Amino acid sequence: MTWLRAFGEVVRSGLTIEETRLEPLLALRTAVGVAIVVGAALWLVSPAYAASAALGAYSAGGATFQRTWRPRKVIALGAGAGLALSTFVGYLAAGRLVTFLPLLAVWAFAAGMAWAVGSTAGIVAATTVGSMLVTVTLPTSVGRALEHAGVIALGGVTQAVLILLFPIRRWGAHRDALADALAAVADYARRLRHDPTAPFDPEPLMTARDAAAVTPSQARTRPPVLHGPRGLAERVRPVVAALADPDVGAPAEGPGRDRARELLDAAADVLDAAARSIRRGAPAEVRPGTTDVLRVDEEHEVLEGPARQAAEQLVELLGEALEIARCGDARERTPTPPGPAGAPFLVRPTMLRLVRVVVRAVRRELRRDSPVFRHAVRLAAVATLGYLIAARLPLGHGYWAPIASVMVMRPDFHRTYARAVARLAGTLAGVALATGVVRALGPDAHVFGALAVVSAGLSYTLIRTGYAYSQCFTAAYVVFLLGMGGQAWEQTVPERVVLTLLGGALAMLAYVVFPAWETPRLPGRLADWLAANGRYAAAVLRDYAEPTREHHADMRRALLASREARAAWQEAYDRARREPVRPRGLTSREAEEAQEALKGLGRAAMLMESHVPRTDSRFVPEAERFAEALEADTEQAAVAVREHRNPDWGHVDDALRAWEGATGDRSPVVRREAELQKRALEELATAVSRTPLERDVGSAREEQRVRAAVAAEGEGSAPAHRGG
Repeated sequence: MTWLRAFGEVVRSGLTIEETRLEPLLALRTAVGVAIVVGAALWLVSPAYAASAALGAYSAGGATFQRTWRPRKVIALGAGAGLALSTFVGYLAAGRLVTFLPLLAVWAFAAGMAWAVGSTAGIVAATTVGSMLVTVTLPTSVGRALEHAGVIALGGVTQAVLILLFPIRRWGAHRDALADALAAVADYARRLRHDPTAPFDPEPLMTARDAAAVTPSQARTRPPVLHGPRGLAERVRPVVAALADPDVGAPAEGPGRDRARELLDAAADVLDAAARSIRRGAPAEVRPGTTDVLRVDEEHEVLEGPARQAAEQLVELLGEALEIARCGDARERTPTPPGPAGAPFLVRPTMLRLVRVVVRAVRRELRRDSPVFRHAVRLAAVATLGYLIAARLPLGHGYWAPIASVMVMRPDFHRTYARAVARLAGTLAGVALATGVVRALGPDAHVFGALAVVSAGLSYTLIRTGYAYSQCFTAAYVVFLLGMGGQAWEQTVPERVVLTLLGGALAMLAYVVFPAWETPRLPGRLADWLAANGRYAAAVLRDYAEPTREHHADMRRALLASREARAAWQEAYDRARREPVRPRGLTSREAEEAQEALKGLGRAAMLMESHVPRTDSRFVPEAERFAEALEADTEQAAVAVREHRNPDWGHVDDALRAWEGATGDRSPVVRREAELQKRALEELATAVSRTPLERDVGSAREEQRVRAAVAAEGEGSAPAHRGG
């Protein structure tokens, strides 16, 4: 993608309104927390203390809106403590640049490395850098600095107390994650009615698994309905895929296909009802006639063989889903989760044990090619440089420039640039709005305090609709806050606009000077996904060869590893498509075709998983030999993809020919699924294999494709089909 097209995508993304469900009650509760601390500080102390209290309450409240599975009151307390600590430590070093700049650089670097733990930790850590930059100008002594730090921490405590006293949708995020997983499988079943090879994005299942991990204290209070349905969604997905597939399931045409469509439609209805029940915590109705479809007539059933087996499995699983939908959230009627009694829950580390997890995560990212490490370096450099430049300008509130940089910077190119554009647009709109209100009402600290609280509430309400729209009211909040402290709008408005523009420009420039492009990493991500998919497919085959509990567990671990590798590839691929970088080693067309091929390999393994035998089933020696060949070839092919060589499937070809020639083949369905895997591997080889001449002129061909795409006014205009 050219720089011009990349900037166009950045502007569109930064100003796009995201369609999401608003949470006005949560925003109201958080705004009340800001109002309590601001009002108390204004009444009891002074506007300067009110500004500190507002900083702590506002930032701690904003942290609770981040996507996290820990209790929101813990996030509020942690954010308040971090803000208080950064404020006090920053004041101690603020007397001289020789002490403050190194502290700012180290703190900003640590905040950047917090992204190794997750986006929530990275965003909260960035706010502590902003706190350090702002509040060093408020106290006048060490004692006053301690007081301001305490007031900031009090803002976080206030938000936590409000969350404790007025819980809104307890376990709401966990309910939504689980309901989204069931709804995703329901949507998958509907799409299979018309497209038997429709793709499935496992991200909702991965999110539901992440949400299911809880601490021991959370496990004691978790609603029973959140414990079992995730496994149900996991088991339904391969069964509906096997039923719809014309190679191993229902026939492509005829009464069998019509019956499969009926069952898929009924499965979608039941799963949607279960999702509504979990989301609302109340029983949900199933469409009349659905239960009649879910009856397998022994005499008149038109499905036969593997298709009938899949239909019977699906009916059994949907019976569990129907029970969930009808029971709602009643504890005494909640169905017992499937699986052995006393099955352990997914463990999330407690706050104390989290320290070791954080240390390990940060240590893994301490390498020069890590996007998180490069983000931390950029953050440290831009924060210190922005502070120095703003200090030399004839403007007050110079800290706005580095704050703007710190708050918009992200580990990837697109989000950094999009947030910079959004922040500038939101700031312009917000300061214009606030300026008009200030001029109309005149100076009044109490009125400005009330307007600041209203602006904070609107910012919280729109926080998930887009950064620009939330930032509009955040900018107004800051203007009202400074007006409450006695600052005239003639000073604050022009300064904020100019310094925000400076901070955004520094953030953009930093990514150009020290980037972390994903485009060169695509071959490595693809190789990781290929190797993980190969291990998953081999684990499924070994479970056929010798069905044991250990092989079942190996298959499950391999599936989770394959999903993680796919998610890493998808994230890198999405980022690379938006980067103004020429492809290196893997063109955009090759990446797209290789992605489709690996999805096909994973789908073939999933179809095979739907027919995994019980532990007392017979031994299939051909599956073991094919598993060894498949794992060996995919491991070697992963190395070849990294080194830009053509993959080879010699062992797979030999093993499949031996399987086809075996006398008394007892598993024709499994062999057909193995053929699907081989077909997917051949498509992958077609996608990434190039002759020496093609490798020499690959970059020139890609430039021609880019020019053609620009002329066609859209990347998607090129043919998306796969070919040899």
